[in-house]
Amino acid sequence: MNIRIGQGYDVHAFGDGDHVVLGGVRVPHERGVLAHSDGDVVIHALCDAILGALALGDIGRHFPPSDPRWKGADSRAFLRHCIGLAAGQGWKLGNADVTVICERPKVGPHAAAMRDTLAADTGVAVDAISVKATTSEKLGFTGRGEGIAAMAVCLLVRE
Repeated sequence: MNIRIGQGYDVHAFGDGDHVVLGGVRVPHERGVLAHSDGDVVIHALCDAILGALALGDIGRHFPPSDPRWKGADSRAFLRHCIGLAAGQGWKLGNADVTVICERPKVGPHAAAMRDTLAADTGVAVDAISVKATTSEKLGFTGRGEGIAAMAVCLLVRE
């Protein structure tokens, strides 16, 4: 088989802070996230999608929150590591589609910058990366503004 598909999901509760990091981009917000690393739900979900396509477990297995090396870590390093694992097995990212789920912050004004960053870190053209957002219509933890979530799907193709 010359393709593999993976899907990922990540969530973080809001906490103290004045921004969130989404897709490697600092997005102003009245709250930060509670996380061991920078809490980038976009990249964490995409990493899980890539690792899932490779059948290599999840991001917590590769970057456990119990390991002090990852305290405050830039999640872009996690993404580059996952892309390196794929390349080591003869795979490259074909495309990725990420959906951020939150009431706020507004993702749309930052989506192009996120796509640029994700494309640069994964080595694909910007038109192979989709970043979009939805609300949960004020339902559940995201609807009540308690946290933020992201879902990702990716296609890996043989190099």
